[in-house]
Amino acid sequence: MGESLKYAVFGAGSWATAIVKMLSENLDEIGWYMRSVYTKEHLLREQHNPNYLSSVEFHLEQLKLSNDINEMANWADVLIFVIPSAFIHSELEKLTVDISDKTIVSAVKGIVPESGLLVGEHFNEKYNVPFESIAVIAGPCHAEEVALERLSYLTISCWDAKKAQHIADSLSSDYIKTKISDDVIGIEYAVMLKNIYAIAAGIAHGLGYGDNFQSILMSNSIREMKRFIKKMHKMKRNINNSAYLGDLLVTGYSTFSRNRMFGNMIGKGYTVKSAQMEMNMVAEGYYATKSAHLLNETNKNKTRLPIIRAVYDILYENKSPKKIFKKLTEKLD
Repeated sequence: MGESLKYAVFGAGSWATAIVKMLSENLDEIGWYMRSVYTKEHLLREQHNPNYLSSVEFHLEQLKLSNDINEMANWADVLIFVIPSAFIHSELEKLTVDISDKTIVSAVKGIVPESGLLVGEHFNEKYNVPFESIAVIAGPCHAEEVALERLSYLTISCWDAKKAQHIADSLSSDYIKTKISDDVIGIEYAVMLKNIYAIAAGIAHGLGYGDNFQSILMSNSIREMKRFIKKMHKMKRNINNSAYLGDLLVTGYSTFSRNRMFGNMIGKGYTVKSAQMEMNMVAEGYYATKSAHLLNETNKNKTRLPIIRAVYDILYENKSPKKIFKKLTEKLD
């Protein structure tokens, strides 16, 4: 990958905004696709995203803004997708340009519901992007802390180490430390699963469980994550590395975590619909819960996933959080 490659970010949420901020530390020009005309016009006028991380001011001469996904996909060499998994299919359906020769970076935290595929697999199968040209961004890294320029860590995973390193270098700064990995599939599953466990942590908090139980819940979650990923993609990996355990911990414990917030509301008695309406951000773990449950149920060698099953029963089977967690406590150790 050459030094002059053009980067574009697709999406206008908090994580997309944070990624644009990170890239702006290193690149002279960043493409930024957003669906909302209002958001684009506000950015051009006020130099910040009106809806997310509004404290971050951008230098407009660095930004190439567009409401046309095809214009941006055609312009850029490296396409970073940060559109929630529930909506990425409908956005990608607007594509008419060939992206098979592009480098695709997924910062999406979930499975594409319409295809049942990981985002990387979806781009490979539906858009003929080679797996060597697909990368994944993982934390632990909250967008809100990027906005505050607090020290954060990222893992960039790609089968092509040179591409992974180029992307990592483009995101690195004094407050962003990066490393690379070749566990593209495992990390993409981990990014999806940690949001489910964060919902579980939130439900527990909403129900009144304390720190002692939360520590048991998190330790069981990382073991459950390990079992799930091993079933889906067997390779040598250290589940205690930051892209797996670190990302799980920050998402499960942080007050910035939208999935923990969503779970907390469910534990306090909100319905799924009312909790979603109360939040102005998408809790990816809600959609990930259904995807992970179905993937395991349809796997001929399905594994034991008591935490994911508990969250699924609460969110999709409308079962009592109090009763489900009472049963869950007997299954953890």
